[in-house]
Amino acid sequence: MSAMRILLGAALMVTLAARGGPDQPSRVPVLVELYTSEGCSSCPPADALLESLQREQPVDGAEVVPLGLHVDYFNQDGWTDAFSSAAFTARQRSYSRLVGADSLYTPQIVVDGEEAIPGNDPALVRHAIDAAVRRPHWPVRLAASVVGDKVRLTIDLPALPPNAERIQLLAAITEDGLTSVVNRGENQGRTLHHVAVARRVQVVGALASKPAAVQSQLQIERGWGANLKVVAWLQGAKSRQIYGAALTPLTK
Repeated sequence: MSAMRILLGAALMVTLAARGGPDQPSRVPVLVELYTSEGCSSCPPADALLESLQREQPVDGAEVVPLGLHVDYFNQDGWTDAFSSAAFTARQRSYSRLVGADSLYTPQIVVDGEEAIPGNDPALVRHAIDAAVRRPHWPVRLAASVVGDKVRLTIDLPALPPNAERIQLLAAITEDGLTSVVNRGENQGRTLHHVAVARRVQVVGALASKPAAVQSQLQIERGWGANLKVVAWLQGAKSRQIYGAALTPLTK
């Protein structure tokens, strides 16, 4: 186990002891990022897998926190994915340390920022989630409310351990129940269904030397539906590993 993992585990035990006992959820939140595209013929099975992970939560001890990130590098092949973003492509590239700069593809799943695997291999994905559950995770508490066209967030965070890397706090708005009828490109003639589609992802803070309640807000755009959720997670700025995550539904 790395020194950073030992440090996190020790700090987590101290935090729980200070609260008078273990109050972690019975399931450990594990962030599962799917890099996908409506222009990729191999991606629909991966989209279906993400939906089944969200619905069935099949891995013992894990709360799968899904995040569907649609990349834009298939957009020139005849079909423009309405959910795609260059920012999501850049985020996928930030994981090149896992697989090499020339080995990014769709569909690709990244589990807790530590393992990048084919997104349409259910057994491999579940094995990676199971492995992630066994690693120490930081407690993250998230509250979100809709005020007008904004989501107001309050996120309770622990202190940054001594000698730790910089750990960023990120938040995303996701949307479930999205459907596209594709009339060009590799998926021409198919009707595609998506869950946990990332609508917005941004850095909203970082761990500090003392525990803190971070307050921030995210913009809601016109045209987004009612099936919205907020995801928040802690991620190493250099290592890219996920130290903790949380999810909450939104009521507009």
